Amino acid sequence: MQAIQPFTSALLVDDTSTVREFLRQILSQLGIATIYEAADGATADHIFSTYHPQLVFLDIQLPDINGKVLLQRFKQQDMRTHVFMVSAYSSVENLKDAIAGGANAFVVKPFSAKRICNLVTSLPH
Repeated sequence: MQAIQPFTSALLVDDTSTVREFLRQILSQLGIATIYEAADGATADHIFSTYHPQLVFLDIQLPDINGKVLLQRFKQQDMRTHVFMVSAYSSVENLKDAIAGGANAFVVKPFSAKRICNLVTSLPH
């Protein structure tokens, strides 16, 4: 994996620590130096409002709020942020809602490191 310099910060929002750790490892290898993590929506909302990360990996099923609601909030605050919705539930409704809400892509769990790398490296800088 090669380092990509245009993106320097990311937010990983998932209530499962192993998913966040896997994403952290992948993004670190891509050269993203600042990686924030949140296990719930309230923490994610606070981190996003404070730091405005360039990339967000956002689980739909969170303990306190639906990820689709956070997607709308994040996009209202900063349209330039690249948001990837992540879910084990790959329903047509989830996919449509994510794309309609401004997500760059929908990632189905379990996902591969290659899938994440391809998504991030294919973004416009």
